[in-house]
Amino acid sequence: MSTRILHVVTNVDRYESKPERATGLWLSELTHAWDRFEQQGYEQRIVSPKGGYCPIEPQSLKAPFYDESAKAWYTNPERMALLGTTASPEEINPQDYDAIYFTGGHGVMFDFPESTGLQELTRAIAARGGVVAAVCHGYCGLLNTTTEDGSLLIEGRDITGFSWAEEKAAMVHSLVPYNVEEEARRRGAHYSKNTLPFTSNVVVDDRLVTGQNPTSAKATADAVVELL
Repeated sequence: MSTRILHVVTNVDRYESKPERATGLWLSELTHAWDRFEQQGYEQRIVSPKGGYCPIEPQSLKAPFYDESAKAWYTNPERMALLGTTASPEEINPQDYDAIYFTGGHGVMFDFPESTGLQELTRAIAARGGVVAAVCHGYCGLLNTTTEDGSLLIEGRDITGFSWAEEKAAMVHSLVPYNVEEEARRRGAHYSKNTLPFTSNVVVDDRLVTGQNPTSAKATADAVVELL
């Protein structure tokens, strides 16, 4: 049986504080990892908190983030169809997957943290020795996830993810619902970041892999491959 990866994406397409401002999946954070896993011959599937349609963050379709990988996906009807028909957590058997990979984009801040379905999938995959990975805002999906013994998954763990300094640099700090870096620290995570924003940074703690920002997606996927 081949190695199987479960990608997690958002269903949210708007900021709650500014409904006219679109958000969604940061496309390259999905495509860079997908490409790397595809090279390894892994089977891949996409899940979202509600299933169905996943919107794309418009800012991720601009240079320098709209690179060859993202463009190849965005211009491929078959690939785009995968984002229109994502699975719901209830449709997924976690025993079938060797890793779960949380993508980012600001949309995830709204629907990842309270998704009990995603939490259950993550807990089950971690319990069977699978890899739990997140890039950029993807670690919002790990904030409230507990392990089988009831402790928080990220408590006492070394992690990274999109920083508050990067939120300010992107000029969206006034739009986001919370400071995810601060929330991770509040839950006992040992959070670290690169001093220079938007530079690649990956932290590996046993079988937990986190990447700081969009430029970290390839390296995050590489770390997952190494563990698998």
